[in-house]
Amino acid sequence: MNHRGRRPAGRGLAGLAGVAGVAAAIVLLSGCGDRTGRDAGEAQDPAGPASSVSSASPAAPSSAAPPAGEEPPGATNPAVPGAPASSDPAPPATTSPPASGAEPSITVPPLPELRDRGPVVGADASWPQCPAGMGIPEKKSHGAPMPFEDSEFVVLGLTNGPGMYPNPCLAEQGQWVKQRHLMFGAYAVVSYPEAHHLQQYADDGPFDASSEQGRLGNAGYQQALFNLRTMTSAGLQAPAIWVDVEPVGDFEWSADPVANSAVVRGSVRAYQDRGYDVGVYSTQYLWGQVVGDLRLGLPEWRAAGQTSRAEALRRCGADAMFQGGAAVMAQWVEADRDRNITCPGESAYLGLWFHQY
Repeated sequence: MNHRGRRPAGRGLAGLAGVAGVAAAIVLLSGCGDRTGRDAGEAQDPAGPASSVSSASPAAPSSAAPPAGEEPPGATNPAVPGAPASSDPAPPATTSPPASGAEPSITVPPLPELRDRGPVVGADASWPQCPAGMGIPEKKSHGAPMPFEDSEFVVLGLTNGPGMYPNPCLAEQGQWVKQRHLMFGAYAVVSYPEAHHLQQYADDGPFDASSEQGRLGNAGYQQALFNLRTMTSAGLQAPAIWVDVEPVGDFEWSADPVANSAVVRGSVRAYQDRGYDVGVYSTQYLWGQVVGDLRLGLPEWRAAGQTSRAEALRRCGADAMFQGGAAVMAQWVEADRDRNITCPGESAYLGLWFHQY
């Protein structure tokens, strides 16, 4: 954050769950790939080619089909006001196996239409908003104000600046969100590992520790797992994690974008391996400084700095893309607070990024 694509599947709001369950059943039967856009079983190499851009549409989270002989949920179609229930009698239950070679069938209830509410305004906060004097020596909090009361969602930072250091007041900030019944999202800064962390985690992960990129990938992987433990210990949950990629004061990235990319790839993979969807926060300039021309094709959260709401919305355009992904929201700074706004069309998918408290 400034305190110095593809829409993902996720565990969304209740109104989105019915849609997601049916869509997942259809996708599974059609033999498509997994919900992150990768083929099942595909391994990620932290030093792999940086030119791959995913543009596949996402699959929604899976949901079990109703038992045989039961009326499927939504048969009276409450999601579509005024739509009558089916008058056709349910077929009798049978224990006979299907004919050899017969295709399995499912009952698909009517799908409610997703509604775009237009731009939705939210905010983000992290260690700078903790009471003054908390945190590591290099990143002491200074009691910055919490978000404006008109925020409908808040993205809280899990780190105290660099990776492997937790936001010192995350639980308290989480209570602030819960008391206001806001939507909660999470972001985490990824950083180049310190020497002792690299030594500790070099061979602790899915990557080949015989190469420098593999060791760095494992260190990035462990940063992400540390962040997930931080979120869980604070009593918070979210369907997705935003990975913040930018220079980190006092914890500088290396001069090698390939090495830096290995750390970022490792962090992304850890979240995905744990079932989270992943987006990336940055700008074209900041991204290029850290990882060069790395392309991950993940959804983007774009920063506009000390500008305006209008400029933030302009950053939703394709000309502000920094790693090949579609824009979900954009950020600007106003009155010493980070403000955010959803990009056009994205408010229909808030449940994919936020948990409603």
